[in-house]
Amino acid sequence: MPNSTLDAIDVRILRELQADARISNVELARRVNLSPSPCLARVRALERAGIIDRYVALLDPAKVGLRVSVFISVTLERQVERDLESFERAISAFDEVMECYLMTGDFDYLLRILVADVAELQRFIVERLATLPNVANIKSSFALKQVKYKTAVPLAPASA
Repeated sequence: MPNSTLDAIDVRILRELQADARISNVELARRVNLSPSPCLARVRALERAGIIDRYVALLDPAKVGLRVSVFISVTLERQVERDLESFERAISAFDEVMECYLMTGDFDYLLRILVADVAELQRFIVERLATLPNVANIKSSFALKQVKYKTAVPLAPASA
């Protein structure tokens, strides 16, 4: 089921699940105006197609002691495929790294990390990030305030 085959009911199902993945199938079916059995079949089809990737619980970082959100730009010495893959494997193993993007422009990667405090940030940069092979430059910027954060993917209205 490629994305282009999503109909209006699929889009409504996906919107509801993005808002509350713990919703019961019966309630989901009611909200999208289906009976429970066809609704569940559609959800399972969306899962099989990989459109629904996984279900997660979203935590409040501050309530678990992670009060410092930092964006780090990383420039590598070389941008050959082998070195990019090596960096990506290493970064994927660091729990502090919430997001990592290969970028165009002035630097190679943009990371978003969550740590408890500045001392933990220093340890992460000095003992982990800076010790990776091929890292040439590291620049960090503290997030002062989260203005917008969402996990729901924007879905265009399905064609009727």
